[in-house]
Amino acid sequence: MNNFKIIATESLGVRGLCCSVETVDKKIVIDPGISLGYIRNGRLPHPVQIAVDEIIRNQIIEELNDATDIVFSHYHGDHIPLVDANPYQLALKEVEAPLKELKVWAKGLENESHKMQERGWNLKMSSAHFTVSEGKNNGLLQFSKPVPHGKRNTHLGNVMMTNIKFKDMIFLHASDIQFLCSDTIDYIIKLKADIVLASGPPIYLTHFKKDDLKRASQNILKLSEEVETLIVDHHLLRCEEGLSYLNKLNRHSKNKIICAADYMEVKPQLLEARREEIYNKLPVLEDWHEKYKKGEVSTEPYLQKARELIKDFIY
Repeated sequence: MNNFKIIATESLGVRGLCCSVETVDKKIVIDPGISLGYIRNGRLPHPVQIAVDEIIRNQIIEELNDATDIVFSHYHGDHIPLVDANPYQLALKEVEAPLKELKVWAKGLENESHKMQERGWNLKMSSAHFTVSEGKNNGLLQFSKPVPHGKRNTHLGNVMMTNIKFKDMIFLHASDIQFLCSDTIDYIIKLKADIVLASGPPIYLTHFKKDDLKRASQNILKLSEEVETLIVDHHLLRCEEGLSYLNKLNRHSKNKIICAADYMEVKPQLLEARREEIYNKLPVLEDWHEKYKKGEVSTEPYLQKARELIKDFIY
């Protein structure tokens, strides 16, 4: 499917679940946001990670410059541009021009926390064509009603899934479902999607329960029986164990269960999971991040290393 491109997700080196989809007369960018785990094992992102982050941020901006539509599945900072972006996120001011022109399809703000509502309003005020889209269907784009961000009734709230129909196939962006709600999986199966891009379970979290992992595994395999290509990434691949977990599930499925890097035919780059290793190989001065924030240093010395890490990708 050469008109579907995954731009930002953990197996490509950053936090996110951003992709673009092109039809005959539309280019739809879903979840144009990006982030890096701010602190991991007591360390800020390594400059190699930040260099990759810069490259992908610029690519998201380029994708938006010739897009026709944007979709926001929810309002977490790795899925949207932010007014108060930290140095490793996409700032709203960087994409204000395309936002004013494009059609924006977005999750509703009801039952969201005050912070998420504020983020939604910032996007709405920056857009001339902002539509709350849950449950809507315009023929090309079909949006789900709110489904759980992982388990039901948590502080993480809900997300909106996006279904895009082509002439001969269906693509579904399932955002941060984490495969922890069976009703969500049943809904996806009814859509008869050919390709699904979704977040896997957050097994990197120390408090993630074995029962939840078992449920997620069962739901991934259940969905893979019905979907030709199931791309599972995002939360799952914040640790190297996530890749082994995914490969094991793939061996037990009749269809493909792969990560985003596999789909894009490049080597997975789990840079957050390997942060400690990168620091050990490439030490960083203690005040580097503070200087970076002030614009006093750049990632240029690390950029070549970043390009070596992702040389098989498109940067």
